Amino acid sequence: MQIAPRPSSSGLAAGNTSSTSKVDETKLAAPVGTPEAAASNGAPPAPRRGVSNWDQPLQSDISGAQQAVDFLEQSAAQLRMLKAELSAKLASRAGRDGQVEARVRQFNDTWRNRQDASGGTLDSQLGYNSSQSLQRFKVRGMNMANLRSGARETLAIAVGGGAAGLRSVALEPGLSDDEIVQRFNQALVPVNITVGPGDNGDLEFAVPESAWASVRDTMAIQGGGIRFPTGQLHRVRTEPEAPAIAPETWSTSDAEAIRQTLSQVIQALSHVEAALAKVNLALSDASARAVSAMPQVSAAGMDQAAQNFVVAANEPSYASLLSLTSALTGINRERVMALLGLR
Repeated sequence: MQIAPRPSSSGLAAGNTSSTSKVDETKLAAPVGTPEAAASNGAPPAPRRGVSNWDQPLQSDISGAQQAVDFLEQSAAQLRMLKAELSAKLASRAGRDGQVEARVRQFNDTWRNRQDASGGTLDSQLGYNSSQSLQRFKVRGMNMANLRSGARETLAIAVGGGAAGLRSVALEPGLSDDEIVQRFNQALVPVNITVGPGDNGDLEFAVPESAWASVRDTMAIQGGGIRFPTGQLHRVRTEPEAPAIAPETWSTSDAEAIRQTLSQVIQALSHVEAALAKVNLALSDASARAVSAMPQVSAAGMDQAAQNFVVAANEPSYASLLSLTSALTGINRERVMALLGLR
């Protein structure tokens, strides 16, 4: 389950002018070799290059993937150091007092900063989502067996404050699992919650991780007294998916605790490395799409730019002066001599 938003456009408004001299000055002021200059000479403009030509979603994909890679590489490096020091301590090659404990705290701090450090692209399972990471959770009593049984009932589900967060789901005998999931999705997608089948017949809910705290603290349900109590809305108990790595549980108090922690560190490192491989593939794919989306400067465009320069340089005008000074900007005797000295 993934939630994805995403377009942009730009335009120019041109007003009328009563003075032809102003129009001529605008044409003359366009540096030769630019699309504006080519257009003023009746030639098709040479295509522009650069990051500004990429669409915003593509830039966001690359930026998010790079942040995720940076976080995973940092995590892997810390876990490798921790693994080495735990192994050394078990082998009685004790390091400085408190060194292993400091390494555990360091990784714990890194892990707690996962959402910010990865730009919100890595969830607690290290699943990558270029749009936003998700928090999956279950709700006590929301399982297929319970939802299928009993007479017709309409559930009112409140998420957040205000009437906008109040949604309703109609349940009736004979609904299939897919129909139940579909009805919950139709009701909850407008409040940014998606629903799917989970393990053991439970419904699995997913919400953007940034909104998880609000959903966790406010979700309430009112039924008709069949599956859920009638009367007032009742707060429900949400059960978040356990994170893939839990460094806050790692202990180094004795040899057995160190041995267990070492085993968990090895598993965590394997998990991080697998996630890193997947995100690197996503980054490679986004970079390839960026390259293909970037317009290339054609040989014809370069020839046209050179011709425009020659024409303008041979005319005694402001355009000629501007073309020459623009082309010569930054060129000095030392640079020319250095270039002539190349063999």
